[in-house]
Amino acid sequence: MIIVMKPGVSKEKIEIFKERLEKRGLMVHVDFGDNYCILGLIGDTRAIDPEQIQAYEEVEKVMIVQEPYKKANRLFHPEDSIININGRTIGGGKLAVIAGPCSVESEDQIVSIAEDVKEAGAGFLRGGAFKPRTSPYSFQGMELEGLELLKIAREKTGLPIVTELMGTKMLERFVEDVDVIQVGARNMQNFELLKELGKTNKPILLKRGLCATIEEWLMSAEYIMAGGNENVILCERGIRTYETYTRNTLDLSAIPAIKKQSHLPVIVDPSHAAGMWWMVEPLSKAAVAVGADGLIIEVHNDPANAKCDGQQSIKPNKFKSLMDSLKEIEKFKWSFNVDKLGI
Repeated sequence: MIIVMKPGVSKEKIEIFKERLEKRGLMVHVDFGDNYCILGLIGDTRAIDPEQIQAYEEVEKVMIVQEPYKKANRLFHPEDSIININGRTIGGGKLAVIAGPCSVESEDQIVSIAEDVKEAGAGFLRGGAFKPRTSPYSFQGMELEGLELLKIAREKTGLPIVTELMGTKMLERFVEDVDVIQVGARNMQNFELLKELGKTNKPILLKRGLCATIEEWLMSAEYIMAGGNENVILCERGIRTYETYTRNTLDLSAIPAIKKQSHLPVIVDPSHAAGMWWMVEPLSKAAVAVGADGLIIEVHNDPANAKCDGQQSIKPNKFKSLMDSLKEIEKFKWSFNVDKLGI
């Protein structure tokens, strides 16, 4: 249930009204905008009579939320969320680009790529230290050594690091060392992990599951947010369909759908979506044009000899060219943004 307060109601009155609702066993999420205040009621609202609430003079209107996700719902938070990571932001209109290799392989490799992607305009460095692989015989990452090398690259370039957490065992270490914790597609519905992430205040990059619906994806975000951590970034990385030409099928329609249903920023991973380096550029451009808040792109200085996913990685010079093209597209995309489409 959403309660929209009348403009001009004092914060003191709103706090009294909030406490009154909490005494009825409800969690109340308060969102202040420039000219509005919204109270989002979470819990069993069946005993709450909307007409009775509407009778209070401070209340403008009452709306029933049909979707099962609450905190992730745009009704609870009409303005786009902007996630702050060490002074850099994701969401709010400025394109954020995360770039780097699929996996960390050496200090020279990760530092060199970090310097290249920063020079090209990337704002964040990605790199896998722990790698979830389909085959147990595939390269599993450098693990803790890889995490230390990411920290060295961050120190030398100033780029915040984004890397994937596999389970709760390493959570404390990741909270201490990592700027953005990535939850991979296979862990999207690892609810115990999501609950623990909800107890932190770290930004979480939540990738869409292989066959997850948009609602299931948002419900996973809800698990994190329900625990108190509202720093969630969604990542569309392609879903599994009957098509086998590409690694996955990039669902660009998910971007405007998420923008309509949720206030959370959503970025696109064209590398894992296609699984082919030559598709990264057109898919990146399409993602920016359709309104994505950012991109996460795999960049490797020697893709042919990469230990992981070299076939979908682009070289630094190609990444620089792509970044130049994206800057031009970004200039025009807000002429067709979701607000002007009436979303």
